[in-house]
Amino acid sequence: MGTFGLVIMFAPAIGPTLSGVIVDLLGWRWLFITVIPFAAFSILFAMKFLQNVGEVTRPKVDILSIILSSIGIGGIVYGFSSAGEAGFQSIRILSIIIISLLSLAVFVLRQLKLEEPLLDVRVFKYKNYALGVSLFVIVVMAMFASEIVMPMYLQGPLGYSAKLAGLLLLPGALLNGLMSPVMGTLFDKFGPRKLMIPGTLVLVGVMVFFSNISPSMHIWSFILVYIILMLSISSIMMPAHTNALNELPKKLYPHGTAIGNTLQPIGGALGVSVFVSIMSQGQSSYLANQSVPITENVMNEAMTQGVHHAYWFALALCIGAFFISLSIKKAVAPDFDQTETDNDN
Repeated sequence: MGTFGLVIMFAPAIGPTLSGVIVDLLGWRWLFITVIPFAAFSILFAMKFLQNVGEVTRPKVDILSIILSSIGIGGIVYGFSSAGEAGFQSIRILSIIIISLLSLAVFVLRQLKLEEPLLDVRVFKYKNYALGVSLFVIVVMAMFASEIVMPMYLQGPLGYSAKLAGLLLLPGALLNGLMSPVMGTLFDKFGPRKLMIPGTLVLVGVMVFFSNISPSMHIWSFILVYIILMLSISSIMMPAHTNALNELPKKLYPHGTAIGNTLQPIGGALGVSVFVSIMSQGQSSYLANQSVPITENVMNEAMTQGVHHAYWFALALCIGAFFISLSIKKAVAPDFDQTETDNDN
């Protein structure tokens, strides 16, 4: 799982750096154009080399479940994204979010009644799985949101180019990916708690720093704290996911993995949309209360206030993550052979 995490975490972590270089040199359209050959290669490579290693059961696909989940997930992400412009008090935004939540609720109820559910949500009956996935999603939200908000702040009040802003994030991004296999080894040696509890505590400290950020901040302090952010994320993310899956009986592995893989991009998208929405609201609120002409300095201060608001929210999430980590135990699946456990010990 640590090696698997090298790919999962390294790719999105290094994204802002590559994106900054591409935008500065070629323009924003090339962010999408450069994906095309990689997508084509992935399809051709998979067609030739990818093999089924598990048992193929061919369950019946429930169309209504697909529709309900699409409305629920898509609506929540869209609703929170749009809140940055319209505000959370907008009737339209609230209606979209409520309808989306209801769709997800109906989706969950339907999965509990189906003989072959699209996603078996009963995996959340296992405490360590539920806690581990919750912690995983919070960390994903913090990581993806920081990878959007921080470059915006570097290019705004701090005045760096997109390329330079991306390069400033590169040391943390590289360490985030490279440390994943190391954290996997430490997980096997010490278990999840000795990684996740210190990691979440450090994460709380990083959010305190970012919630007090200012244009006068020395750039080296930003780079150092961003490195610490990425190291703390690597100590939490894959250990939490691994320990969550270890809690499940073998028959639920596909559903546990599918739910984790589903929640990762949703958590990332939701984190970005919520953070940017809160930042935009904080920025607009600051500007609305100004009686002086709107100068560049005023705009920079407004964005600083918006970033503070976003990271106050992040701080609350990370405090919650710390308390979740205190409740997580080393997981052993119910159908795991106890003799094998004794031999491993």
